[in-house]
Amino acid sequence: MGTILPTISTSFIVISAIFVALGWIQIAKRNIAGHRKLMMWAAAFATLFFIVYVSRTFISGNTEFGGPHNVKIFYLVFLLFHITLATVGGVLGIITLRWGFTNQLAKHRKIGPITSIVWFITAITGATVYLLLYWIYPGGDTKPLLDAIFGAGL
Repeated sequence: MGTILPTISTSFIVISAIFVALGWIQIAKRNIAGHRKLMMWAAAFATLFFIVYVSRTFISGNTEFGGPHNVKIFYLVFLLFHITLATVGGVLGIITLRWGFTNQLAKHRKIGPITSIVWFITAITGATVYLLLYWIYPGGDTKPLLDAIFGAGL
């Protein structure tokens, strides 16, 4: 499958972040209907990302860092930061959407900007991981998830 699935999944998460930014603009203009529609698109693309990413992980594994050994520790720290942000962002996204749909708007307004910022950073760090694995340092092997992150020594 090469790099097509990682390219697709990374595109989905970047598109999701763009929809979040557009939704943010709409709510600043007090366009609630536009905001809701754009945030639903953002959630749909985030869900598509998750489905493609998890499917690829189960089908073919994850790609090991192919760069120089002295850069790998920096990559792993960056990857851990990204994974943590993505997890927090996903949970915050679900909570934020739920509060919006259940008209708990005071909570929604409070958490929404935080969720958006975490989501933007997640998209940027995710795209950076993609660039590091497939463009800057291509050539890493595709392995089961834990082997790709920590090596075969587990």
